[in-house]
Amino acid sequence: MPHTFVCNLQHVVFSTKERRPWIAAEQREAMQAYLGGIARQNGFKVLVAAVVADHAHLLLSLPGTMPVSKAVQLMKAGSSKWFRETHQPRFHWQEGFAAFSVSKSNEPKVAAYIRDQEQHHRKRDFLAELRQLLQRHGVDFEERMLE
Repeated sequence: MPHTFVCNLQHVVFSTKERRPWIAAEQREAMQAYLGGIARQNGFKVLVAAVVADHAHLLLSLPGTMPVSKAVQLMKAGSSKWFRETHQPRFHWQEGFAAFSVSKSNEPKVAAYIRDQEQHHRKRDFLAELRQLLQRHGVDFEERMLE
């Protein structure tokens, strides 16, 4: 009987609409937990999550049947609805996302990077960080695409 074995780790980044700082410090842990719950309900895992005021970084473990775009769509739609109902009626995630494949050998390094988000943003803002991630992974982009 044939079997399929998959190790699909993805570092996913997405921001709030217009990068507005809608997620207060005291709400971030709840948002991280909610995102994890959405993942569990849909058959994938959030290994590490860091939500800051205007964006989220997630390290996901996806099964072979789950495209990264579907996982992100489920997480953004569900968490956006929940956050509007419980915290901020005008809240939305921005359209689009960035996703970077992660090898198992790099998992600890990426996990540490995600956990240190608060510290990273003392030195650079979200756009500078996103530009650096895109460049480091060889992703072609135009500056207007980051608006």
